[in-house]
Amino acid sequence: MRRKPAESLRPAALLALGLSTALACAGAVARTSDRNQPLDVEATSTDCTVAGDGPCSFTGNVHLTQGTLLVQAAKAVVHRSNGDIRRVILTGAPAQMSQELDDGSTVTGRASNVDYDMSTDTVVFTGNAVIDQRGGGNITAGRISYNMKSGQVQGSGGEGPGRVHVKFPPKTQQGTR
Repeated sequence: MRRKPAESLRPAALLALGLSTALACAGAVARTSDRNQPLDVEATSTDCTVAGDGPCSFTGNVHLTQGTLLVQAAKAVVHRSNGDIRRVILTGAPAQMSQELDDGSTVTGRASNVDYDMSTDTVVFTGNAVIDQRGGGNITAGRISYNMKSGQVQGSGGEGPGRVHVKFPPKTQQGTR
């Protein structure tokens, strides 16, 4: 199937915004102008129904770009209900994201799986999950959950000894590049 134009994927921009917000766990704000940029999706193949409900799959070297937000994954599956995007699942080895924040710093994240549930405004990173804000610390865990409404970040388990690791930079280094 031919790739859909960015305009028809506009609801997927919510995914990009949600993922970028999840990456900003250290309190910085994702580049707010990015949400006004077109969402560009490229993949080796896609399987979608243009109208109606059901999953829309993008596979093979998937690239999502919206402003400064860059996402790479092996596969992206968009689940729709009543014409609205309800959930997006990214898989990869690992799925990787980066975005410039309004304060000029950069945040990156990676995990084997990223699951964004729009009904609960929750993004869950699983499988060697890492979220890193340059100059702002990082969190590493087997599972990292971010609630976009409350700002709550929860980490659990991990590889090896099954522990969560959070690094807070000293105050004098916060925000430096």
